[in-house]
Amino acid sequence: MPSLLDRLKQGIQKTRAGLVDRVEDVIHGKKEIDADLLEELEYTLIAADVGVRTATDILETIRQRVARHLVNDPSELRQLIQEHLLGVLEASERPLMKPDQPPRVVMVVGVNGSGKTTTIGKLAQRLKEDGETVLLCAADTFRAAAIEQLEVWAQRTQTDIIRQSQGSDPSAVIFDALHAAKARKVTTLIVDTAGRLHTKDNLMAELEKMRRTTVRVIPDAPHEVWLVLDATTGQNGLEQARKFTESAGVTGLILTKLDGTAKGGIVVAIARELNLPIRYIGVGEQAADLLEFEADKFITSLFEK
Repeated sequence: MPSLLDRLKQGIQKTRAGLVDRVEDVIHGKKEIDADLLEELEYTLIAADVGVRTATDILETIRQRVARHLVNDPSELRQLIQEHLLGVLEASERPLMKPDQPPRVVMVVGVNGSGKTTTIGKLAQRLKEDGETVLLCAADTFRAAAIEQLEVWAQRTQTDIIRQSQGSDPSAVIFDALHAAKARKVTTLIVDTAGRLHTKDNLMAELEKMRRTTVRVIPDAPHEVWLVLDATTGQNGLEQARKFTESAGVTGLILTKLDGTAKGGIVVAIARELNLPIRYIGVGEQAADLLEFEADKFITSLFEK
């Protein structure tokens, strides 16, 4: 069975090709660090979706070091970029919030099509493999398919689920699930919320109502609010993340479909812009393809062959 690092390397091959391989192409054979080289580097970084600010920061660091004669060989730039990207990701890391007593309540938010419900199923399996007891809450009551999809994952992972019929008040479903989680003494309750467009204010208000219900039953909950983002949406994903963070109090991110994009640099852009930790990344269809995110392993997989 491939190691975690091998699975990660395989999952982010496209991003490696779109970022690191192109950086190497830019600096290959160059004898000096001149304006043309720096301009080409900046374009490459922006094209890989690491974000304009991050690209600008990297270029500024390079220029300062060149000016102070701390770096003059183009071959050193790759290492410099690697260190900078790692620094950005590490700066946004936070420890997971652990409640004084279970359950830990994790709300999962995101737009339709981001892979939210599937991610919740994979997450349940991961946590159970780590020895946790998990309860699922089907609070996405707008779509009958969402409840059914979560039930399929509940059966597949042999996880209990609290649900009501389509059209029920999501806050009522959460209320039931919170009481059930406390009574059954489960360690983690994962709440699936309706996939909503970040432009729909009334749906965002519904999320806020769900949060208030949660606090009434368990005062310090939800302990985590994780936003599931489709990595293939690139910079649009950043705008989604910004809106959700404002209205849903997002505490961490899960990036799906990272294996399907050459713009995995969005991982860095989001971490920098929102100062939010990335908790998991999805690099395939199987439950085992939801990987816990570790900044050093991610950057190592990108830059080391």
